[in-house]
Amino acid sequence: MKDLLRRKRLRHSLIALFTVLIFALPFIISNNYYLSVLVIIGIHTTVAVGLCLLMGYAGQISLGHAGFYGLGAYASGILTSTYNISPWVAIIAGAIGTGIIAYVMGIPIFRLKEHYLALATLGLGLIIHVIFVEEVELTGGPSGLSKSIPPLSIGNLAIDTDSTFYFLVWAVALLAIIIANNVVHSRIGRALRSIHGSEFAAQSLGVDTGKFKLQIFALSAVYASVAGSLYAHYITFISPSPFGLMTSIQFMVMAVVGGLASIWGPIFGVTAITLLTEGLKTYVPLIYPQAGGEYEIVVFGLLLVIIMIFLPEGLTSGLVNIYERWRHRKERAHENP
Repeated sequence: MKDLLRRKRLRHSLIALFTVLIFALPFIISNNYYLSVLVIIGIHTTVAVGLCLLMGYAGQISLGHAGFYGLGAYASGILTSTYNISPWVAIIAGAIGTGIIAYVMGIPIFRLKEHYLALATLGLGLIIHVIFVEEVELTGGPSGLSKSIPPLSIGNLAIDTDSTFYFLVWAVALLAIIIANNVVHSRIGRALRSIHGSEFAAQSLGVDTGKFKLQIFALSAVYASVAGSLYAHYITFISPSPFGLMTSIQFMVMAVVGGLASIWGPIFGVTAITLLTEGLKTYVPLIYPQAGGEYEIVVFGLLLVIIMIFLPEGLTSGLVNIYERWRHRKERAHENP
C-alpha cells in the first residue's frame, strides 16, 4: 500500500512539474523554430490522448486516425477560407461532423476483431486521404487549398504568433487530458477496461460493448479533428500529404511509446517521437545524403520493437518502474551493508 501511495505521489509530482514547465517554456525559449516544434508537439498530443483512450483502455486499434485529423483540418480550412465562417464555429462544426462520420463508419468496422479491425481502420484512413486528393473542386486536390486559412483570434487578440498559439494549443491539450482522465475514472472507463480485458466476459455481465466502442471511437476522432483544425489555423495552408498513412503510423507509435494505459503518457511519447523525427531530418542527410523518407519507417519500427521489449508499458510507467527498482535496491543496500 505504501509503495502504491508513493508511486502515485511521484507520478502526480512529475505531472505537476511538467505542467508548470510547459507554460514556462515560452518565457525561456526565444527561438521561433523550437517554439514551432513545441506547438506541433501540443497538437499531436491531443490526437495521441484520443488514441490512448481507444487503444489503451478500450483495446481497439486504429490505423486511420490521420484521416480524422485531416477532416478537422479541411473542415476548418474550407469553411473559413471559402465560406468566411468564423474559425471557432468551423472547429466545432468539424469536430461534430468528424464524430458523426466516425460513429457511423464504426458500426460496420467494429464488427471486426484484431487484425481485421486494424485493416478496416487502415482502409478508412486511406479512403479519406483519396477523397482529399481527388475532390479537387472542394479540397484543391494534391496542391491543397488555394486560399489562405485565416488565423485564430479571441476578441482583439490575434493568435498569429508561435508564442500565442503555443498557449492555445497546450491549453487544448491539457483540457483533452482532463476530459480523458474523467472518462477513464467514470462508469464508461470501467466499461472500457472490461472490454479490453475480455469483451466476451464484459458482454456476459451486461456491458453494451458495441455502444461503448462506438462512443470512444467517435470521441477519439473528435480529438483528432480538433487537433487537425488547430494545425490548419497554425500553418494557414493544407494539402493532403500530412494526412496519409505515415501520419497514422506516427500517431500510433507516439501513443505506444508514451504508454497506452496512461492518459499523461502521450505528452512524453509525442515529445520523444517528434524530437527523434526532427533529429533524423537534421542529421541523417549529413551522414547519408541519399536517404529518403522511408528511413523514418525503419526507425519507428525499431523503436517500437525496443519499447515493447524493454518498456512494454511505455515511457511513463516504464521510467517510474525503473526508478522504483533503483530505489528498492538502494534501500536493500542500506539495510544490508
